[in-house]
Amino acid sequence: MKKVYLFLADGFEEVEALAVVDMLRRVGINVVTVSIMGNEIVTGSHSIRVISDTVFESSDWSQGDMLILPGGGIGAKNLSEHEGLGTLLVRYAKEDKWLAAICAAPGVLGKYGLLAGKQATCYPGHEDKMTGATPVVIPAIVDGKIITGRGMGSTLDFALKIVEMLESKEAADKLKEQILYKN
Repeated sequence: MKKVYLFLADGFEEVEALAVVDMLRRVGINVVTVSIMGNEIVTGSHSIRVISDTVFESSDWSQGDMLILPGGGIGAKNLSEHEGLGTLLVRYAKEDKWLAAICAAPGVLGKYGLLAGKQATCYPGHEDKMTGATPVVIPAIVDGKIITGRGMGSTLDFALKIVEMLESKEAADKLKEQILYKN
């Protein structure tokens, strides 16, 4: 079973985080939500409080297949300022493991040079934070071992790309049928 870590910081975009968790769990991917706030309770950008599965300081990253960063302007800023997460993102990239970010969060990957030479998408106005990337305007894109998504309205496309890459196109297509997805 694949294992992914999805990081939560105060100000995260609730739909981008929770819909992704929901969709990945539907196909049997073990998703662990991780607070970088020092405690398990994290408040989203629309004042929805969420209890994470664990906190950053208590986690063992050795068994993970992917790290996922939801957006939200303040949430992405908080993710970007967490040095431990930055180190972990670079480590996963060096180990050729998957990274995924949506909305404002691709800028976090850009901060650490992880988008250099890659095509990536993000929320409009955040392209300058995707250092080294070639910005594209599509719902979700895969380039190498990095998946980026444009914003809340493309969350399902983003999650389906993750399912396709970690499981298979068939698993993503089956999930589309189950949730009555229409593109």
